[in-house]
Amino acid sequence: MKRTIVTGAAGFLGSHLCKQLLHLGCEVVGLDNLSTGRMENVADLEGVGAFRFLLCDIADAAVLNLEETEGAHEIYHLASPASPKFYREMPLQTIAANTVGTRHMLELANKHKAKLVYTSTSEAYGDPKVHPQHESYRGSVHTWGPRACYDESKRLGETICYEYFKRFQVEVKVARLFNTYSAGLRNDDGRVISNFVNQAIEGEAITVYGDGSQTRSFCYVDDTIRGLIRMMEADNATGEIINIGNPVEHSVLEVAKLVKRLAESSSAITFLPLPEDDPKVRSPVIEKAEFLLGWRPEIDLVEGLTRTIEAYRNDHKK
Repeated sequence: MKRTIVTGAAGFLGSHLCKQLLHLGCEVVGLDNLSTGRMENVADLEGVGAFRFLLCDIADAAVLNLEETEGAHEIYHLASPASPKFYREMPLQTIAANTVGTRHMLELANKHKAKLVYTSTSEAYGDPKVHPQHESYRGSVHTWGPRACYDESKRLGETICYEYFKRFQVEVKVARLFNTYSAGLRNDDGRVISNFVNQAIEGEAITVYGDGSQTRSFCYVDDTIRGLIRMMEADNATGEIINIGNPVEHSVLEVAKLVKRLAESSSAITFLPLPEDDPKVRSPVIEKAEFLLGWRPEIDLVEGLTRTIEAYRNDHKK
């Protein structure tokens, strides 16, 4: 049985990944400091023989000596605040998770000869001057601003991965994720889909920032998880940076109207000022994922939003 470490295990994406890895027969060791993750996300895994949860901070060097990480075969490094709301509240912790924490995970991978997938972000492209974004594009990122703690620390995390790959031959793969969504995002997460769905269900005004013409590409969580697992399994992905996202682009206003229609909501759509450094466009080129991983998303936005709205409704009834 493969021993697999998942950092950020109690987060939105990490908890989905843990469940799928257990389904595939892995022994999973989940690490999280619960700064943004929630124990309820992994509550149904407690007591499962192949799952162990450890409350710890990956930026603390003590993580290098945990008995439970001995003999690890694979490491999925997801730990980091990912919502603008949270990384702006915890900028230094975000930087630490993506730099010091990344180095600690790479040290473990080197020690145990484990493969490592580092989840970077489409934010590495900043407010792009090239559209859509290919992995070779170096980005247009501002080092001095409210998003920089996340964008730039993720980019530096990629650089640290490069050094461990080149100097120590660690089998590292870098996934640049594009706007993953589904039920399970915190109600106070502040990201587009969770905001819109909760507001529509509650009958509150659906708040669009700017005029809503800015575009995003939204990838349903099942597709993202499948892409990450494919990356881990694919030897030809070692030493590569690969976009994982849905290449179909939607304006934010279009998504707001779609959520309102699918939720059969009476909510009005209102407009607020656009936050500083908010990217105007964002869409991945996924040819590399298709070629190296045989991966492309399967769930379109209508189906994904329908599932998400239904799940949020069920949660509201509890």
